[in-house]
Amino acid sequence: MNTCLLLSGGVDSAVALHLLMEQGIEPDLYYIKIGMDDDADLTCTAEEDLEMCRALAHRYGRPLEVIDLQQEYWDRVVSYTMDHVRRGLTPNPDVMCNRLIKFGAFEEKAGHQYARIATGHYAQVLEENGQRWLATAPDPVKDQTDFLAQLEGWQMQKIMLPIGHLMKADVRRIAEEQHLAPAHRKDSQGICFLGKINYNDFVRRFLGERPGPVIDIETGRKIGEHRGYWFHTIGQRKGLGFGGGPWFVVKKDIEENILYVSHGFDTVLQYGRSFHLRDFHFLTGDPFPQEGTFPITFKVRHTDRWRRGTLTRTAPTADSPEGVFHIEGEERIQGIAPGQFGVIYTPDAKICVGSGEISVG
Repeated sequence: MNTCLLLSGGVDSAVALHLLMEQGIEPDLYYIKIGMDDDADLTCTAEEDLEMCRALAHRYGRPLEVIDLQQEYWDRVVSYTMDHVRRGLTPNPDVMCNRLIKFGAFEEKAGHQYARIATGHYAQVLEENGQRWLATAPDPVKDQTDFLAQLEGWQMQKIMLPIGHLMKADVRRIAEEQHLAPAHRKDSQGICFLGKINYNDFVRRFLGERPGPVIDIETGRKIGEHRGYWFHTIGQRKGLGFGGGPWFVVKKDIEENILYVSHGFDTVLQYGRSFHLRDFHFLTGDPFPQEGTFPITFKVRHTDRWRRGTLTRTAPTADSPEGVFHIEGEERIQGIAPGQFGVIYTPDAKICVGSGEISVG
């Protein structure tokens, strides 16, 4: 089966390459370039990554090709991100990057010639009755099924995840034992492929700043100013910089450019139990009858914890062909942010069913 592997320059895709070669699978290697040539920060990061990829390709005697997807990234992922933050929502560029770039634009340019596209994600693929299901990784801290929860069905048919069955510590150990070049590189904490760039700096390049008042929602008192509501997300605590805290972002008034915060860990306004998901997207088939209430586990952000709750689904309508999806959690959830993806799993948290965008209504 002809296979390619997307190398990032990090330890995860490096070990994925080693494991494939051990299995007798000799993948063609690709490095996806998305940083802008005139951006010193991104160019520097990309050069470091590419150096690691070339070292790995040389070590295993496999061809490496650089695929330039700069324009596709900025047209698809950046436009999605900036549209969401401008509307006061909290986007997830990493989720859309996987769907639109790693398994989207790459497919158009090179991936179409391969039966399998391998990556270094922490997730697993289970095959049952001719169908492929996205299963969670045994490492709950590193599990990345939520980042893959918007993949199309045809993308699920091609994805290959060589390290998904391993704990992160095992991946590091293999890299060290095999003396792989990225063995001691730190994990990237940036946006998708953008590596070291700060998220607020990234947003500032496109939207600039728009100062406005920060209001204590319980007293109506102004406690400071923000530099733009798009730098903040519901539930945020860190980076607010106001005395007398802790403060938590609980609401944004986009028209009046006001950021509302609440004070203290026990403030009810920080929490919610329920929300809607719009444009729900199934990964493999539809396991739910068209109407009813069903036990599930779910996530509202990338964490190592699955929450228990129920999914209530209404009958399809012209406006909602899949029906309306309403999630009710068993316990209070801090910082449910509209625009983020709510990701649905089976009750045992073993299979990722799909995801939808968290909606305020």
